[in-house]
Amino acid sequence: MTWNDSNINERSVATAFSKQADVFDSIYSADGIIQYKRERVRNHLKQYLGARYNVLELNSGTGEDAIWLAKQGHWVHATDISENMQEVLSQKVMAHKMEGRISYELCSFTSLNDLRFKGPYDMIFSNFAGLNCTGDLDKTLQSFSPLLKPGGIVTLVILPPFCLWESLLLFKGMYKTATRRFKKKNGTLAKVEGHSFNCWYYKPSYITDHLKEEFTFLNLEGLCTVVPPSY
Repeated sequence: MTWNDSNINERSVATAFSKQADVFDSIYSADGIIQYKRERVRNHLKQYLGARYNVLELNSGTGEDAIWLAKQGHWVHATDISENMQEVLSQKVMAHKMEGRISYELCSFTSLNDLRFKGPYDMIFSNFAGLNCTGDLDKTLQSFSPLLKPGGIVTLVILPPFCLWESLLLFKGMYKTATRRFKKKNGTLAKVEGHSFNCWYYKPSYITDHLKEEFTFLNLEGLCTVVPPSY
């Protein structure tokens, strides 16, 4: 079997987050900044969610947002590339008795054409910058339209190439951290649970330019412009 660089990076991402799956919630549930960001994202979603939406979630992780959406009365098809993340999600679905509201599928967001359940959906949603784990984001964006109903919504949380707090680290001599988001063709090295992979940082204009032919731009919100990174 032959793999290109994108395949290799996706396998590394899957391995890293599978290693973290069992401790992911315990690490981040007590993090005030993470909880603040999650609440901001949910308040943003509420502006666009209709009644009983059918939602396709990308990089759903352990299912925190899927459970929340289901409790609001929506149906969610939660996808992720990490087998262990999907296993934790499945346990939560059963614990919350959400089998009728949440389905799940092991699938990369760069392979949405291979989804078993192709909708059509009312909304495609991706939280917490999972989409930054690919240099082929254009491939993902191009696959959205066939998966959505007419008038369907796309809401994505993406890490941009500039972070005020990180740039200020230049004054502490932390050049590597301060400049890590600067555009690099082959991505920037990240590490989770001892496993390395590359990530890329995207300007909002990258998203809007790739979607403008088939979508109408609605809103851009700076999630935590003056709040420090959670780390």
